[in-house]
Amino acid sequence: MQRLTGKVALVTGGARGIGEGIVRRFVAEGAKVMITDVLSDEGAALAAELGDATAFIQHDVTSLSAWQDVIAAAEAKFGRLDCLVNNAGVIAFKRLDDLTEADIRRIIDVNLIGTMFGCQAAIPALERAGGGSIVNMSSADGISGANSLTAYCASKFGVRGFTKALALELGPRKIRVNSIHPGGILTPMANPTNIPRELYDRGYWIYPAQRSGSPSDIGAAAAYLASDDAQYCIGTELSVDGGLNAGHYYMTMPGAPTDPNK
Repeated sequence: MQRLTGKVALVTGGARGIGEGIVRRFVAEGAKVMITDVLSDEGAALAAELGDATAFIQHDVTSLSAWQDVIAAAEAKFGRLDCLVNNAGVIAFKRLDDLTEADIRRIIDVNLIGTMFGCQAAIPALERAGGGSIVNMSSADGISGANSLTAYCASKFGVRGFTKALALELGPRKIRVNSIHPGGILTPMANPTNIPRELYDRGYWIYPAQRSGSPSDIGAAAAYLASDDAQYCIGTELSVDGGLNAGHYYMTMPGAPTDPNK
C-alpha cells in the first residue's frame, strides 16, 4: 500500500529513533521526505541510503529563521509541502530538584516552542499545496505524569494542548493537525545505555503489551495521519503506547499480569 504517493513531508529529528522509523515508512508509502536533524552525519547517511526520495538538511528547531529556511528548501527540492511531522525532541531523566535552568529551557524550547515554530512556518507552504497534515509528537507522558520527567511532561502536555487549539484554527483552512503519543518505544533517546531489547523489555511487563514498542510502530501511526485515510481526523490524540494509558491494574485481583522476572 502506497498511501503517500505524490505527497511531500518534512520530518524533524528524522536521523534516528522514532524519526527514522517515520522517514522509512513514509518513503515505503511513496512520499518524498525532507529529513531534518541536528545529527548531521546520521541524517546525511540515512538520506544517502534511501536515495532520491529523500534529502537532508541540518536544522535547529528552536530557531524560527531556520524553520523558514528548511520549509523553503523542501519546496525548492520537491516542489511542495503536504505534511509536517514535528518529531524532534529531547529528554532529561532528573528530579525537578536536580534540573538546571539550562535543562528546563532546552526541553521546553526544543519540544514545545520548536513545535510551535514549525507549525507557524509551515502554514503558508501547506496552504500553497491546497491543504495538508501536521503531525505533532507528544508522548504517553503528555497524557499522564511520570517521575523524573517533570519538564519533559510539561513540554509534552503543552504539545497536546497546542495541537488541540491549532486543529481548531487550521481545520477550516484544510490543514489537519493531530498528535501521536508514543510510550515505551525502544530508541537511543529512551535507552541511552543501549540495553539489549530482551533485557529492556523486562521492565515492560506492567504494560498490557508486555514489551516495548519500535520506531516502526510510530511510523505506521504517522503514515496513517498523513494520509487521506485520516481526512476526518482533526485534533486526534493517537496513543501508541502498548496500553500504558489504558488504565491501571489492581495487582492482587484477577486479570493482572504477573512479573516474569521473579
